Amino acid sequence: REFIDFQQAVAGQYSLERELGRGGMGIVFLAREVRLARPVAIKLLPRSLAEARPELRERFLREAQMAAQLSHPNIVPIHHVDEVGGFVFFVMAYIEGETLGDRLRTRGALPPAEAAKIFRDVGWAIAYAHLRGIVHRDIKPDNILLERGTGRALVTDFGIAGDLQTPSSADGNYVRGTVHYLSPEQAAGAPVDGRSDLYSLGVTAYYALTGRLPFDAANPMGVLVAHASRKPRAIVDRAPGVPHKLATAVERCLEKRPELRWE
Repeated sequence: REFIDFQQAVAGQYSLERELGRGGMGIVFLAREVRLARPVAIKLLPRSLAEARPELRERFLREAQMAAQLSHPNIVPIHHVDEVGGFVFFVMAYIEGETLGDRLRTRGALPPAEAAKIFRDVGWAIAYAHLRGIVHRDIKPDNILLERGTGRALVTDFGIAGDLQTPSSADGNYVRGTVHYLSPEQAAGAPVDGRSDLYSLGVTAYYALTGRLPFDAANPMGVLVAHASRKPRAIVDRAPGVPHKLATAVERCLEKRPELRWE
């Protein structure tokens, strides 16, 4: 029903084709922009959430507008942010390919050279955002797109991004992010800066190189405790073929104290 109602609301501007995916904060559709005859991805805040929690609606719009200011070859561009007939959404470029998460789930760990190229792309993207005062807060494999044909990696879903002055405990003490990729300071609801994204990037790179997460547990609290207190097993123990320099760079991202990570 929501698909049909949303299509009616944007008729003449966009033609919805199919759902690409969904998460806690939105549904993503593949659509065609009618006037320019180009494929786009539209992220919609479910109407039930927008109506029941006005603060989420405001944050969704605010943060989409913030992310729309970013223009970088390794960040998925946002074309348009709008609210029509009670529907709150933003329109992004459609990147043909797959997520890094899909790649890892289907084919396992990446060759070190391929992983290094992907994370160099992601590093450039988040460095650009950080220089503009924006922290992504949810770097993980499913938010990294791999473009078919070029192999270019692009960061997407700045849906919970915030400026450097916004504490993670904002919006009713809701801890933003995905539990397996949270930095220790983010999990604690403390203020974060770009080094928190570097920690999440380190978790993602560790997983890509070894096929294993650095920390796992039977429940989310166990994972959070591990991020805060345990040292991950050395990458070369799990993947001996990873060059020492690359393994060391990733492991520095996983330091518990932000000041010990890369700047």
